[in-house]
Amino acid sequence: MRLLGLAIVFCVTALPAWSDARVTVLMDALRLPQLVEALRAEGISDADDLNADMLSGQGGAFWQQQVSRLYDTGAMKDTFHRALEEGLDDAALDVAVQFFDSTRGQRITELEIAARGAMADEAVEEAAAAAFAALPEGDDHARLVSEFITLNDLLELNVALTMSSSYQFSRGLADGGLLEMSEEQILSEVWESEEGLRSDAEVWLRGYFFLAQQPLDLADLEAYVAFAESSAGADLNAALFAGYEAIFTDIAYGLGRAVAMNAAGNDI
Repeated sequence: MRLLGLAIVFCVTALPAWSDARVTVLMDALRLPQLVEALRAEGISDADDLNADMLSGQGGAFWQQQVSRLYDTGAMKDTFHRALEEGLDDAALDVAVQFFDSTRGQRITELEIAARGAMADEAVEEAAAAAFAALPEGDDHARLVSEFITLNDLLELNVALTMSSSYQFSRGLADGGLLEMSEEQILSEVWESEEGLRSDAEVWLRGYFFLAQQPLDLADLEAYVAFAESSAGADLNAALFAGYEAIFTDIAYGLGRAVAMNAAGNDI
């Protein structure tokens, strides 16, 4: 599963009339609608791999329909909207909008979306990781990228999210009758994967943020790190990860159930 990289089908509801318009402005400034489209594309690609690996490529149209429902972009955007509205108070929301709706903020989010798309290519991912590793000691960009990752606790949050999603996927398989494991056994297996996940996540994060942030002037990168260090930055980071967790753990369980359902059907 991709970082930042699986439900029950989401219930899509209209946003309440009292919803704060600033949240929509912030979502647009963060390019969350574009991110959601990228997450859907990544998810469908990963689901193709699941079909090949676990269903012998026999999922067919029914599998594709199930995956498409799970990666509902409207529902994902609603989930992020709720997470931001619930996680940011007025002061934090104002600061976040001011930063990301600026020319500097738009440049940052534009680069991050482009880098995420580029990292879908394994060759680019490997090259970005190698480029970061090859930076000389004391390089300012390397220092600031590492500081940004640390300030946002991105390594721990990504590892925790990936482990939670893996757990929910296995639960879906078990509840669907395809996996004969207890909850304790599933948890044990997930925890056994932690070290490998942490190593992979660290390499991916450094490569991704170096790719996204290397074109920035040092002044822009320093301002971004300063925002991350602020209370508003911390609140925004927590809210975004709350959205990621709600999305990915629900989808993971749904994919597990879908695999089990399709596997049972193929055996008939």
